[in-house]
Amino acid sequence: MEKPTSSLLREQARKKQTEMRGNLSRAIFSAAIREVEGEERTVELSFSSEEPYGRWWGVEVLDHTEGCIDLARLNQIGCVLFNHKRDIVIAKVIKAWQEGGRGCAKIQFDEDQESDTIYKKVKSGTLKGVSVGYTVDSWEEVAAGKKSADGRFTGPCEIAKRWTPLEISIVSVPADPTVGVGREMESCTGATHSRGTDCYTRQLQINYNKYRR
Repeated sequence: MEKPTSSLLREQARKKQTEMRGNLSRAIFSAAIREVEGEERTVELSFSSEEPYGRWWGVEVLDHTEGCIDLARLNQIGCVLFNHKRDIVIAKVIKAWQEGGRGCAKIQFDEDQESDTIYKKVKSGTLKGVSVGYTVDSWEEVAAGKKSADGRFTGPCEIAKRWTPLEISIVSVPADPTVGVGREMESCTGATHSRGTDCYTRQLQINYNKYRR
């Protein structure tokens, strides 16, 4: 494999830093739904977990320990979108909280036709994916074979130590099979950038050279 040039390394580092400082999202998936008994059009869901998530620049982990997630925005003005489209608001967030290494929320679907269509597809099991849009204020970089500061994660990975969920989306194409609508709700009472194969190949070489030293 051809050794990456210094200019390529700088460009990759710049792109990585730009992406990590911007708006991120990650999709998740579930095979179940949990409606809230006695509350019309209301469901509980999990929208995030600590499952490692592969990005073009490496592995990302969202830390769910106390103090890492800022849920104020979701609890104050939180809404639910369809496929992260800001002009398609389908539900409101009634309550958001974290429990058991997951971000959880109770949401209530709106009654307009478009929201009702999505609600019925979620209720029937046709739509099972959930995604969260968020920003990260503080990262911990963990080198290959090393442990994170709290000893919970092994590198190479980048851990979001302080992050803020901006919105929750019901999505048609999920990516992470560990969390979603109604997923393990008994314990509760992830838009990636498209990159070409060449970019992934180059990043593998960069990571290999970086951690081989």
